[in-house]
Amino acid sequence: MPYSIMLDSGHGGRDPGAVFDGRQEKDDALNLTLAVGEILQNRGVNVEYTRTTDVYETPYQKAMEANEAGVDYFVSIHRNSSPEENQYNGVESLVYDLSGVKYEMAQNINAQLETMGFVNLGVKARPNLVVLKRTKMPAVLVEVGFINSDIDNMLFDQNFDDIALAIADGILDTLNMQSQEEDGPALSPVSYSVQTGAFRNRLYADRLVRELTEQEFPAYIEEERGLKRVRVGSFPSLDEAVDMERRLKRAGYPTVIVSTET
Repeated sequence: MPYSIMLDSGHGGRDPGAVFDGRQEKDDALNLTLAVGEILQNRGVNVEYTRTTDVYETPYQKAMEANEAGVDYFVSIHRNSSPEENQYNGVESLVYDLSGVKYEMAQNINAQLETMGFVNLGVKARPNLVVLKRTKMPAVLVEVGFINSDIDNMLFDQNFDDIALAIADGILDTLNMQSQEEDGPALSPVSYSVQTGAFRNRLYADRLVRELTEQEFPAYIEEERGLKRVRVGSFPSLDEAVDMERRLKRAGYPTVIVSTET
């Protein structure tokens, strides 16, 4: 039986969320949420939404919708904001507490977004947020960059499709791991590799591949949506990918495990 997930676009309607230079959080959140949902649906996940248009619901209403729908997971997508423009930049995810599958999912989403060029600000506990406190299923709130950061807005706009894919991959990585832990069928047959970078410039990707292969890491380039993704290995099991990830981390490389349908 496939997993089900409720995707929540932050704010909406009379509540624009954070606003900067004419840009509204509610719009960015809705566009990104719909893009993530389409990818997840294509990968076999049952997706429901708290909203698909510019309407307002309270956080409590959104939590109750997820509970009534009986979904397995709840993911809320937002943009962050700081008191002063260009004060901070980066992505962070919020969970009720730093434990369980929700924490793993938040970490996986952040790691995937880090490969897009965002600073990874980590996962933080926010037990008083209604959509994290009142939902009965594992819930994650993702802050996809600061809306008043020029750096984050440039990343958001120039890499929109890849950011949606990164969030979806972070979710799917968690679901596949959860399937294995429960000794149930995975969403689909997958292989695993370890990604160490993603570049628009082929020169940088080639340089990293040479550096890795000189150290006897089986590195190669996968091209997806205009990005040259440097990956290492292709493993039938997650454990083998984790072993390779540890080796790469010891060698000083940033890593994220990527699953690919076979």
